[in-house]
Amino acid sequence: MIEKSLKLIITFPTTTTAMAMEKMCVSNKLPGRLIPIPREIDSGCGMAWCALPQDRKELEQMARSEGISILGIFQIYI
Repeated sequence: MIEKSLKLIITFPTTTTAMAMEKMCVSNKLPGRLIPIPREIDSGCGMAWCALPQDRKELEQMARSEGISILGIFQIYI
């Protein structure tokens, strides 16, 4: 059985916005990956950015500077 760990989950209003976050993170070598929204969260377009909780500030600042709209930010065990 895989042990769950605490993750930062960022949700977006549209799939296009989620893909813009992925493109921004890849081009800036920021941590994380695009995932389907976990069942524990019922929000957004169905896609979310998953990273470690300690990366929250950096990811939020970069998204804000790039004009990427964030719907919600959660910390859950997945």
